[in-house]
Amino acid sequence: MKKRSILVAVLSLCQITFIFAGGILTNTNQSAHFIRMVARDASLQIDAAYTNPAGLVKLKDGFHFSFTNQSAFQTRTITSTYAPFAGFGGNATKEFEGKASAPIIPSLQAAYKTGKWVLSGNIAVTGGGGKATFNRGLPSFEAQLAVLPGGINKLGPLVGQVIPGATLTADKYSVDAYMRGSSFIYGAQLGGSYEINDMFSVYGGFRLNIVNNKYEGHLRNIMINPTSNVPALGTGAMVSAPQYFSTLAQNPQMPAQYKALLEGYAASTADKYLESSQSGWGISPILGFNFNYKNLNVGMKFEFKTPLNVENKTKVDNTGQFGDGVNTAHDIPALFTVGASYQITPKLLASVGYHHFFDSSAGMAAVSNPANPAEKIEKQNFINGGTNEYLAGIEYRIDRMFLISAGGQITRYGSTDAYQQDLSFSCNSYSVGLGGEVTVAKNVAINVGYFWTTYSDWTKKWDNYNYLTPADQTPVPGTDVFSRTNKVFAAGVDFSF
Repeated sequence: MKKRSILVAVLSLCQITFIFAGGILTNTNQSAHFIRMVARDASLQIDAAYTNPAGLVKLKDGFHFSFTNQSAFQTRTITSTYAPFAGFGGNATKEFEGKASAPIIPSLQAAYKTGKWVLSGNIAVTGGGGKATFNRGLPSFEAQLAVLPGGINKLGPLVGQVIPGATLTADKYSVDAYMRGSSFIYGAQLGGSYEINDMFSVYGGFRLNIVNNKYEGHLRNIMINPTSNVPALGTGAMVSAPQYFSTLAQNPQMPAQYKALLEGYAASTADKYLESSQSGWGISPILGFNFNYKNLNVGMKFEFKTPLNVENKTKVDNTGQFGDGVNTAHDIPALFTVGASYQITPKLLASVGYHHFFDSSAGMAAVSNPANPAEKIEKQNFINGGTNEYLAGIEYRIDRMFLISAGGQITRYGSTDAYQQDLSFSCNSYSVGLGGEVTVAKNVAINVGYFWTTYSDWTKKWDNYNYLTPADQTPVPGTDVFSRTNKVFAAGVDFSF
């Protein structure tokens, strides 16, 4: 058995993410307009305050507002196969499910246009956006406990030396594991647009990003079933692991060097609790450009990388891994978007878009290097380039009052096996959104939409599962299959005066 903290895997908490539409750390679904049509990068409506701010110059003079609430629900499932898991329930394959929900995700878009100038702003949850609960913990947690029976079997010869003729084996373990996390990045954007002429307009602005993450969890009641021909050493019944190791260490015949080892095992299997939060802030400069000619409109936007660290504020941390005041890299990657829309007929509009997130250039929390698990490397080193998204949408105006729309998005991540972890994994996907708009008054419209995502499973095969087997021993392989589901409902109101 390795003498190490059973909860060292809790480090993965600092990378927890709740992704809806967008890249690894960015939400691009900022309005009901996006949910109902998806491709909005060339928008000339008020939602352009986020998607295409340079295009706001096509609004009428005056004040324009849009308020949206989204309700997002997501599941994340890790199906893990690791032979030692059979010690808890009898099956080497286990399913760990996390449910994330965010029933209230508000956003506000606003603009004031006068002549060639537009002052605009956007307030929204620009990253994260929910809470996730794993009622059975995570495979990286349980895997470190699953090796307990094997470790006890290796203690058998040691015990036989101390008590001649004694045997000691085990084949079962159990644990009460729980993990809950939440992640929000609140964004407040402000900037100005200028119309150079009828065809060209530009935008310059910035976004203030405020990060607020919270984590709580426990590993407790860790039990094992030591079995020995000496009843005092175990009868095969489930017993408390820390109490058992402590009792064994107190045996007066136990050599000092073995006593220290057993006391270390007792400490590592004691109940562990975590209650910590992280906070930080950063500024994202933003530039935009818009081209308009007759029925064609093209919008472009570039958001610069946001250097950002989050600081731990820890109340309880029995793991020794979340020191109060410690900072962790949490950069928001740069983002380039481009979109084009074409008014095919007075009633029919089609639109396409493309997003690229420069994930490889953004600082992220460190993870184990597969080539040398003892070495820690920032996660962006395990991303090939970044995230690419391809979007398309169409809307049809039935009459002056009603409009219907639909669209789709294909997302392809540059993630590699080394990037994927049980609390932070990215799966390629395609999404569909549909909905409509109802004009209820001259300057008031209601938008509604439904958006769902289908993800491709990601299978990660380990030669040495979670790097648990020491280098001088035969590694035990394993497999993790990552999958997820996502659905979003949205409703919003636009008004101007």
